[in-house]
Amino acid sequence: MAFDFKKEQKELYAPKASPQIVTVPQMNFIAIDGCGDPNTEGGEYQRALNVLYAVAYTVKMSYKSDYKIPGFYEYVVPPLEGFWYQPGIKGVDYSNKSSFSWTSVIRLPDFVGENDFAWAVSAAEKKKKLDCSQAYLLALDEGLCVQMLHVGPYDSEPETVALMDAYIVKNGYENDLNDTRRHHEIYLSDPRKASPERWKTVIRHPIKRREC
Repeated sequence: MAFDFKKEQKELYAPKASPQIVTVPQMNFIAIDGCGDPNTEGGEYQRALNVLYAVAYTVKMSYKSDYKIPGFYEYVVPPLEGFWYQPGIKGVDYSNKSSFSWTSVIRLPDFVGENDFAWAVSAAEKKKKLDCSQAYLLALDEGLCVQMLHVGPYDSEPETVALMDAYIVKNGYENDLNDTRRHHEIYLSDPRKASPERWKTVIRHPIKRREC
């Protein structure tokens, strides 16, 4: 049976609909940086997703090609994730989506090395006729975070974030959002197949102990 990160690491992908504190280990991702409103039809964000999935599925299906990745095992492609920030704004201003900067990512198994990644990018370009040159291999250690399951449209996320903020203050922590530790979303629902009120998104924020 194919390895499924969502099932094997439920503490990271299936949080409760109430805040919890978690230590996130280092992970490897396919990543693309960009900016602008993610809802723009045919825009930069939509093009980035096409590349991410092309590379992700090239890695997943590599065992059927002539290229063999050492240590490969069959796995389910993890969900799309995104790190979001807006220059000069602490947190997220959902009313001004055009000012977003983002890093969109899909997790990779640890067996994928630099050479394997380079092969996957090249193979995806040839097969899908896409420019995948913006994709890069990202190693990220998020560390101490607060997270919570958000159910509903993305524009209602501030209500969930407010609950997370109150929880960490009550428990002696504070937000540690900065240039390298960012607002993080993990998309558990396909917005093309579910109505907005049923969308499930993991929201994760970096935190640190509050100084006395």
